[in-house]
Amino acid sequence: MVDGMMRQAKLHTVCESARCPNLGECWSKRTATFMILGDICTRNCGFCAIQVGRPLEVDGDEPRRVAETARAMSLKHVVVTSVARDELPDEGSGHFAATIHALREAIPGVIVEVLTPDFKGKRWCIRRVVEARPDIYNHNIETVRRLSPTVRPQARYERTLDVLNAVKNMDPAIHTKSGIMLGLGETHEEVLETLRDLRQVGVSAVTIGQYLRPTTTHHLPVVEYVHPDCFREYERIGEEMGFIFVASGPFVRSSYNAQAFSEKLMAERLQAVVSF
Repeated sequence: MVDGMMRQAKLHTVCESARCPNLGECWSKRTATFMILGDICTRNCGFCAIQVGRPLEVDGDEPRRVAETARAMSLKHVVVTSVARDELPDEGSGHFAATIHALREAIPGVIVEVLTPDFKGKRWCIRRVVEARPDIYNHNIETVRRLSPTVRPQARYERTLDVLNAVKNMDPAIHTKSGIMLGLGETHEEVLETLRDLRQVGVSAVTIGQYLRPTTTHHLPVVEYVHPDCFREYERIGEEMGFIFVASGPFVRSSYNAQAFSEKLMAERLQAVVSF
């Protein structure tokens, strides 16, 4: 059913394009992560299965179709991500803003989570998305500082921290979120350093998952399959560091179990109304 709705609306999902191992589980629950701005990326990261090449033209009607499809799916928490669009003057930020506005209009009370590229760190692009008032602004750090140049050569570790910090400075009410992959050769102490760096810039939620190699020829090899006990330990440590929400496990991905964080946000909203 979900597949049919996406095809009919001519929409893309990161679930399919990134070959997410949780697709069957999430789609069976009538949830999916929308991927706007086409399915061809301008960046060639060593871990990602999304197609790289010359991007498609921006579809101005796409925000409306995303909103209508999300409403038809009865979604209360909508996650929207995109490919990187480095060739666009606004890096695709205006399209994110338009999609947020369309969702707000179509689904009153919806919680909107965006997972954006770094927009090359351009403040005006970040601000354009922030001013559309997503509830959660996600931007993944992906890996530890030492491995970042190899894992995502067109991005930078410090730039990711800068983007997340900028969002909180622009609007402290927005929850920021980030994600890390394990199994690329990082050390335990490097993971802890990354978690501390994310907390330092005010990140509220973090996801920690196992890197799985999309292909054996064009992607980075898996250095280690991390034991589930290690993921549970990182979850405990993350909570002790002060993250509001930590999802840590081999198959955890950026938007996996997003509803759990959403429920915490809804509880906050209810508490704010009661207090008022």
